[in-house]
Amino acid sequence: MNKFTLSLTAGLCLGLAGAVQAKAPPVKIAVLTDMSGTYASMGGPGSVAAAQLAIDDCLAAECKGMEISLVSADNQNKADVGAAKAREWFDRDGVSAIADLTNSAVALAVQGIAKEKNKVVMFSGPATTGLTNDNCSPVGFHWMFDVYSQSVGGVKAMIDKGGKSWFFITVDYAFGHSLQKGAEDMVKQLGGTVVGSVLHPLNVPDFASYLLQAQNSKAQVVALANGGADVVNAIKQAREFGIVAGGQRLASLLIFLSDLRALGLQNAQGLTYVDGFYWDFDDGTRAWSQAFSKAFKGQKPTMTHAGVYSSVRHYLKAVAATESVQGDVVAAKMREIPIKDPIMHNASIRPDGRVIHDMYLYEVKTPAESKNEWDLSKLVATIPAADAFQPLSESTCPLVKKS
Repeated sequence: MNKFTLSLTAGLCLGLAGAVQAKAPPVKIAVLTDMSGTYASMGGPGSVAAAQLAIDDCLAAECKGMEISLVSADNQNKADVGAAKAREWFDRDGVSAIADLTNSAVALAVQGIAKEKNKVVMFSGPATTGLTNDNCSPVGFHWMFDVYSQSVGGVKAMIDKGGKSWFFITVDYAFGHSLQKGAEDMVKQLGGTVVGSVLHPLNVPDFASYLLQAQNSKAQVVALANGGADVVNAIKQAREFGIVAGGQRLASLLIFLSDLRALGLQNAQGLTYVDGFYWDFDDGTRAWSQAFSKAFKGQKPTMTHAGVYSSVRHYLKAVAATESVQGDVVAAKMREIPIKDPIMHNASIRPDGRVIHDMYLYEVKTPAESKNEWDLSKLVATIPAADAFQPLSESTCPLVKKS
């Protein structure tokens, strides 16, 4: 063997060794959520626990040998606070991606910043469809639910039961406005009418005046376009106010497992709602929910917690595959590889950043039907992924127009 051949062989060996040893740069995931306010139980510390589970699971598989860290902060449900924290994380702290964002106003603000900084952001907590319409981003992904998905099954179920006339009690910010509009559009599309609506501030303790207006409207359905502690208080007070006893139906357009547990079956029984994840759906959801419970004070996960896990896990798989944390590079890989986890069923990512997947219509059990403290709901129907979200043909996202 001559010197040239030896040199070439040595070079190839070094190159192969380098390829084997190559790995992604350090990754820092951030969870920006409501830690202490009205949405803390459906997101909050549970979202941080879910993100850590995703990191641990990936380190045991595709992410072996990678350096991954996790930080979190309270967005206080204020767009300026969330935006400032996102800029600080991106500019100073080396954050690679942000997850959760349990507030639509905060989410919209952070979407623009992440796009500017070429950083991936994954939304599991907010509901506004603006994230995948006019404000869409090549590095933004709306993971779990939105106002359209919450309207399709819930509104149809009520109208099928004879609830043709509707009155809305709506929280007064982007999320509530968007949730009401999506439901109103569906009501009208299905032949119903909207007889009135009233706005309330975020985190209001007393719903008496709003419920009185709903009662006086004589609407067959009183729809709650709010969430978190607001929806819990509104449902409890509606029962006390005699809304249901008086013949009106009560519909929650967005409610979480944590809310149902706070309400108790006596208050929540018979309520129909749409969900993207329920802990007792199948063997996969039960096994993952058990792992979550061990990691988070014995609690079962909400669909926000499940969405945080799924999105962070998928992001990390893409980072491992690309050996990069550059936003556009990772985002392209996220769209390319399939979403496979215990959370999502029939999932895929569209050009507008909307992650579509099967959604489910549930009904809250009666106290007599429940077998344990977390046995709260029964499956009524599956809403296929293709039907559960706004049709891509209706999207106003510039990325769709270009595709």
